[in-house]
Amino acid sequence: MSAGNSAPVKTGPLAGLVVIEMAGLGPVPLAGLMLSEMGAEVLRIERAGSSQLFSLPDEYNLDRHGRSVLRIDLKRQQGAELVLRLVEKADMLVEGFRPDVMERLGLGPDAVLARNPALIYGRMTGFGQDGPLSARAGHDITYLAYSGVLHAIGQETSRPVPPLNLVADYGGGAMMLIAGVLAALFQRSRSGKGQVIDAAMVEGASMLATPVHAFMAAGLWSDTRGANLLDSGAPFYDTYETADGRYVAVGCLEPQFFAEFAGLLPLDERFIRSQYDRTSWPKMRIAIAGRIRQRTRDDWAGFFAGTDACVAPVLSLREARDHPHNRARNAFVKAGAFERPAPTPRFSRSPTLAAMPGDHEPATVLARFGISEIEIKALVKSGLIGG
Repeated sequence: MSAGNSAPVKTGPLAGLVVIEMAGLGPVPLAGLMLSEMGAEVLRIERAGSSQLFSLPDEYNLDRHGRSVLRIDLKRQQGAELVLRLVEKADMLVEGFRPDVMERLGLGPDAVLARNPALIYGRMTGFGQDGPLSARAGHDITYLAYSGVLHAIGQETSRPVPPLNLVADYGGGAMMLIAGVLAALFQRSRSGKGQVIDAAMVEGASMLATPVHAFMAAGLWSDTRGANLLDSGAPFYDTYETADGRYVAVGCLEPQFFAEFAGLLPLDERFIRSQYDRTSWPKMRIAIAGRIRQRTRDDWAGFFAGTDACVAPVLSLREARDHPHNRARNAFVKAGAFERPAPTPRFSRSPTLAAMPGDHEPATVLARFGISEIEIKALVKSGLIGG
């Protein structure tokens, strides 16, 4: 499908795909950004009169980058009808409201798919479209708590530590939503029919932890926080403070990598022979911590450079932008007023581009969907739409 020939030409593997994004917070905007950077034409529909938790100027607001933006009064029936007309020429709609909100607006799956049976309708919620908690409010930390993942993150002697909002919102939310809508897009290429995707952050976070559940079922993982190989329980998979009060990350799980690490640090030979003997871990941790504390973070980074000891400096977000590897890979790009991570993944034949602030002029946006100039002026005059 196409929203019209006047749309700017975009590169990327999803070039030609038209997506309607119902404005919200968290995972849906990130999904919209990524779909846009992969080439899709994304129209973000914001509700007139709505306010956002974080109000950023457009040059910094990634929720608006890479999209056209249209503000519509969805409290009026004419607003919902306008969205339905736009949906007729779209391939995909993504929304992140609680269950029944879109239905109350007259934009639920039944109404939308009746107008466009080939549409892919992506729904992103915390708890899913049904179940006892489906109507409950929450945030990343809420969904992580219910998934069991939050319990597993942190040291054995400390409380659970929220990993920013990266796991439920973005890993279990945005990434699972993207996987779902793209799978449905592939299926539509064979059937010609659209469908509804029910993506729940609590289930997405749980899915990310599937290998841990397997380890636990096999008796290789304890349900106790900070007592396992990957949760700081093992002294060879943890962070250590350096002489300058900063940190290095040690992650030499495999015997050959641990042997290289231990030989270089150096550690006593007995620790190499007893890497997986848990009774040796307390003394091993003390020995590693004592050695690491003798030099600065950057000294250790230089010392272990070029080795397979799996030691890395713990960089701040600012420092990460300037690391030589990231600079060599152009892993961060200038997008508008600031530098941010470059689009990923990379495609060999259809390059992606970092999104910039989009077009917010109603006349331009609606013309791409075949709405006449006379009608656009009438819609603006009536107050139904705004920039």
